[in-house]
Amino acid sequence: MNNAGLAQFLLHVGDSQLILSHRLAQWCGHAPELELDIALANIGLDLLGQARNALTLAGELEGLGRDEDQLAYFRHERDYRNLLLTEQPNGDFAQTMVRQWLMDHYHRILFNALTASPQPELAAFAVKSLKEAKYHVRFSSTWMARLSLGTELAHEKTQAALNELWRFTEELFSVTEDEQALIEADVLPDMAALKTLWTETVLNDIERFELTVPALGAYRTGAKQGLHTEHLGYILAELQYMQRSYPNMVW
Repeated sequence: MNNAGLAQFLLHVGDSQLILSHRLAQWCGHAPELELDIALANIGLDLLGQARNALTLAGELEGLGRDEDQLAYFRHERDYRNLLLTEQPNGDFAQTMVRQWLMDHYHRILFNALTASPQPELAAFAVKSLKEAKYHVRFSSTWMARLSLGTELAHEKTQAALNELWRFTEELFSVTEDEQALIEADVLPDMAALKTLWTETVLNDIERFELTVPALGAYRTGAKQGLHTEHLGYILAELQYMQRSYPNMVW
């Protein structure tokens, strides 16, 4: 098995969870109501736990002696492999929910497929993460329905958020050459099949929510090549500040 290729895949997953978790943490104390404040924080903590597991496993597989903290705090922007969608700003509550809803369906489908991996640590990680992803899908889908089928203003904001974020969905199931080799070895699932399932699921929801697929389509990529939007640098400046200022500090 290509351990280096699998380590890169896990960095991609772990980085995506870490950055999305950070975005949700930014809602703490600012959500529209107290219950949502707690719910978003809890989902962010779920994602942070998934990030820790993925980054720890990635560090073990790459064999360079890096643990989860070193991977999170001491890599530069171009070394991060998170999906571009996860680093997009929170915007208003509708934009946060659209971003979360797109990612939640991705997580549920991906983790469900990874539970069948013959790589035991990867399968175990997926089984644990899938339980959380299923709840996240219910949460974000419920709010998507409330927003899109609610007031005219809420519907407009939800459609505007979808228009803004849809372009970043092209790379959700893109694969590198190393990942394609792992797919052929049955270590990773067929990402093309997962993309078809995700697309069908999301398009059915879009119709149910009386929304419209953006005309410009999905076209932005670059995550696995370290090519990010301008937003990631600001996130890392905040996320990594303490360890960069006081290296190897522990609680």
